[in-house]
Amino acid sequence: MFSIKDKVIVVTGGSGLLGGKIIEVLRGQGAKAISADINVPDNDELSINLDITSEQSVRDAVSAIVAKRGKIDGWINNAYPRTSDWGNKFEDIKFESWKQNVDMHMNGYFLCCQIVLEQMKKQSSGSLINMSSIYGLVGPDFNVYNGTNMTMPAAYAAIKGGLNNLSRYLAAYYGPYQVRVNTVSPGGIFDNQPQQFVNNYNNKVPMKRMGNPMDIASAVCFLLTDESSYITGHNLVVDGGWTAI
Repeated sequence: MFSIKDKVIVVTGGSGLLGGKIIEVLRGQGAKAISADINVPDNDELSINLDITSEQSVRDAVSAIVAKRGKIDGWINNAYPRTSDWGNKFEDIKFESWKQNVDMHMNGYFLCCQIVLEQMKKQSSGSLINMSSIYGLVGPDFNVYNGTNMTMPAAYAAIKGGLNNLSRYLAAYYGPYQVRVNTVSPGGIFDNQPQQFVNNYNNKVPMKRMGNPMDIASAVCFLLTDESSYITGHNLVVDGGWTAI
């Protein structure tokens, strides 16, 4: 039950906080998990250099993986490209920055989806997961940022909300080919944020703690198993109850 042994699974942004844990969990379950990241060398057996903002880079990576492995069973769009001014308050966001972030993040996911799903269509199988967020579902509670210099980036809400509905569209489009598309929406993940923010967040969320990468990796792993083969177009929310209240 719930096996992903020998499945070929690609994780974009595999060098990051969530990506690294997802890779670790998938490999621990026997999958051939490939880290596809702009910060990895190409000479590693289970990594490949990938820039999701470049159509040629995505095509080359997919072609190389298929040529070597023969298939792609799973693909997780997890990369998190952003500009250096990411996190500016809404009134301070430059329009060019807004456009660049949407182009890198949402349009990069589109590129990966378009190219990878066509490969899965040829195989008549595959599971693609777009990493979203609770802030693609609900508006932010700005009270959790009280006492800090942090805020919730406006472009993040637009991007993740767009990805949620794009995933539903793709689930409907590729369903006849037995190809599944889902999203996973994490709540706040602990990453050494200021203590005041952590306290504020914990006081609001029903489970009274921030999430950790393992919480998310486990959900991703489930959606890659054959036991989830009738789940598509779904947004699996992993948020400790944040969106329940």
